[in-house]
Amino acid sequence: MTRTVKKATASDVALLAGVSKWTVSRAFMPGASISEKAREKVMRIAKELGYRPNLLARSLVKKKTHIIGVVIDELKNPHTLMILNEATQQLQRRGYMALILNITDGEPYRSVMTQADQLQIDGILFLGTVLSAQLITLVEDMYNIPLVQLCRNTHAQGIDVVAIDGYAAGKQIAELLLAQGAQRFGFMQGPDTPTSHLLRKEGFEATLQQAGCQIDVLLKAGSYDRTRSWQAMSDYLHQPDAPAIDALFCENDVLALGAMEAMRAAPTRPRIAVVGFDDIEEASAPGCQLTTFSQRIDLLIAEALNRLIDGRESADEHWRLGEMRVRRSHLRSP
Repeated sequence: MTRTVKKATASDVALLAGVSKWTVSRAFMPGASISEKAREKVMRIAKELGYRPNLLARSLVKKKTHIIGVVIDELKNPHTLMILNEATQQLQRRGYMALILNITDGEPYRSVMTQADQLQIDGILFLGTVLSAQLITLVEDMYNIPLVQLCRNTHAQGIDVVAIDGYAAGKQIAELLLAQGAQRFGFMQGPDTPTSHLLRKEGFEATLQQAGCQIDVLLKAGSYDRTRSWQAMSDYLHQPDAPAIDALFCENDVLALGAMEAMRAAPTRPRIAVVGFDDIEEASAPGCQLTTFSQRIDLLIAEALNRLIDGRESADEHWRLGEMRVRRSHLRSP
């Protein structure tokens, strides 16, 4: 026979502690007005009875669940995992939980977003998500909560954007390669989306043009996939009539690492300077030493959560700057 275990309630704790039910509730609320003596007594009796407050019930009363929906569409990207790790840690420090909404590889997202809506989440953080017209329409129709897009621009109404100045970052990368004496340049793109979502290519190309140069070779991997990057670079290197380049800027580090592998495998082993973007963990490995650009996701996420949770923006925009990570891959000589 299955034995039913009755859970202790706030009323049970209040009765034994000789306090009101509301005093029990305040004892479990950080910063609530209650004497330390009363709090200690409530906590001691709650532990004896095995009582834990029902956060879901409390959220119905306060109309606040302390849950933030985190939307991801590139879970295989190491940079996405870095962002997710930082976002969940910062949310937990603020007393919030993350509800992961994975819409990778075009998975149907209507049911996922509907379930999130039914949980009455307090906001949605898009982790560099490509916001399709269908997704934007769905979100705008379903939610009356704060929405923040991280690391990617969007012109959608009602969605706040927290992203670095990609144009300025692209400019810095072009200046770094020009200072190395590079004269012929390549650019490798990932997903087939407007580069205005990131603005890295625009800043890179404009700076080259000011120096009398241009993007001579445009390589398209089609996604942020290392194998596809390797293939795109290999195909280019095996084209005898392809324009020669001495520097390559890749839209992210995954593409840069794939391109470097293709160059190492090439019969003639051409020396092409390479710069990536994002500063994933592997970029600093001894065998890579990839020069790249860090978006400082710690600062970006802090700003995003300020807007989602507190409804405020920082007075300055230091979080938009990012930082260049200069190693060795950008050098034109070993």
